Parts: sequence; C-alpha cells; structure tokens
Amino acid sequence: MPRPVESSFTLDGQRLAYTTYGEGPRVMVLVHGLLLSQRMHAALAEALAAQGNRVITLDLLGHGRSDRPPDMWRYSMSTFGAEVIALLDHLEADEAVVLGTSLGANTALEVASLAPERLRGMVVEMPVLDNALLGSALAFTPILVALTFGEPVMRLVGAAARMMPRLPGQLDIVLDALRQDPKPSAAVLQGLFFGRTAPHRSERRTFETPALVIGHQHDIVHPFSDGELLASELPNSRLIQASSILELRLTPERLTREIAEFVDECWRPQSAKRPPKRRAAG
Repeated sequence: MPRPVESSFTLDGQRLAYTTYGEGPRVMVLVHGLLLSQRMHAALAEALAAQGNRVITLDLLGHGRSDRPPDMWRYSMSTFGAEVIALLDHLEADEAVVLGTSLGANTALEVASLAPERLRGMVVEMPVLDNALLGSALAFTPILVALTFGEPVMRLVGAAARMMPRLPGQLDIVLDALRQDPKPSAAVLQGLFFGRTAPHRSERRTFETPALVIGHQHDIVHPFSDGELLASELPNSRLIQASSILELRLTPERLTREIAEFVDECWRPQSAKRPPKRRAAG
C-alpha cells in the first residue's frame, strides 16, 4: 500500500490540510473530534485503506495543520460540513462515505443536510444531539473560559506542551490540543456555542443516506441516548454499542471490522444491497 501523502487545498482564502491513505475509487473521509486533529484517525485510516478504500483524513479549519484564524464567525457546524464537500470537490470525488467522531459526527450530519447526493454512506460515532446539551455546556464552558480569559496562562501551558517529547499513540493526540495557540481554539468554541449543534430532528428524519451509528455509555458529552435517538430517526441506519469511548482507539478490531463491512455495503451496486439492520448491540 502506498505511503500516506500529506496535501492541502484552499477554501475562501484558508488552507485546509488533509492526508490520503491508499488509492482507488472508493473514497472515505474521516473527520476528527473537537480541538483534536486528523491524527486521531490515522490508525483507522490505514486499516480501512488496507481494505481497498482511498481514505482521506481532514483537519477542519481551526484544527491540526489547517489554518487557524482567530475569528469566531468562521466556525460553525454548517461551515465544517461545507469544508468536507469542498474537499470532495477538490478530490473530484462525486461520492464518499464520511466517518466522523463527536464534532466530526455532527459534521457528517451537516454534509447530509447540505449535499446528500455526495454521501454514499456515513459512520456517525458519538453524535452530540438533544441529550448532550447540558453535559456539553458543563464540559466545555470551563475550557472556553480558560482559553478566553486565561489566555496568557494557556500560552504558557502550550509552550510547555511543545517542549515535551512526542508521546505514543492517543496520548500525544490529546497533547496536540494543548500545543495550539489558545486564541483560535477559543474562537472555534465560541463559534460553535452560538450556532446550531446539528440539523433539527425533523430534518434528520428525511436523511436517506445509509448510516452506521456508534455510541457508548457513561459519557455526559456523548450519551448513548443520542445514538439511540439518531438511529431511530434515520430510516436506513443501524446502531452499534461500543464498550467505551476508548474501544475504537485502544482495541479497535471489532469496530473496525463493523465499519469495513458497512463501507463494503455502501459501495455495492444498489440492487445488491441488503436492507439495513435497525440495531446491532455491542
């Protein structure tokens, strides 16, 4: 399999970074979580590329290697969805399966809202919907306050984090968030706080794109009830329960197999597809 290739393109004067794994006509786009980077999906991208897919990991604006303007008006869920569509235009890809985690999960739903004809399927891991609003406020308000009003302190934290050696696996991906300039990170949170979280449930019920929804228990930001809600709304979906937020990161074999099988299903000719299963328990 070819080595991953780092690239970028420009949208509205801003540079967006992405990495390509594998090759072929079956395109997948993997979208990261809030304040994280495309690195969180590198291992999954390699595994899915080995199954014959061309997998693209994208840094949304304000994240990772992409530009990080400090203007809150540049950041919204709809804007993030438009960035994925712009990536497909840049790649000259008519369709793709889009997989997103947390922020990326809601981004996939925005793609379904903006351009459903570009979606061959979507994998929605840990969506943030109606039941997560209080938990998200409790979790992210202190972070927003620290990034905004404690910017000098956060700059010192970032400088210290940049001096630390690279850590193995997922630990370093979390540390990457601390290495960033706090002002653009605060702008990302501010933009999201004042915009819509996801398409309204009345709109979500109209999404006919095949969907695999992944959720887990014991998480106030990503309650399993949101996964159940979304799976009940989407007419062509099935739900998988992960053992925890860490399963796809630390012991990914089961979920990676489920995702790969779903992607195969999405790329079959329409007449050969089986009816989706409504629910698959973990």
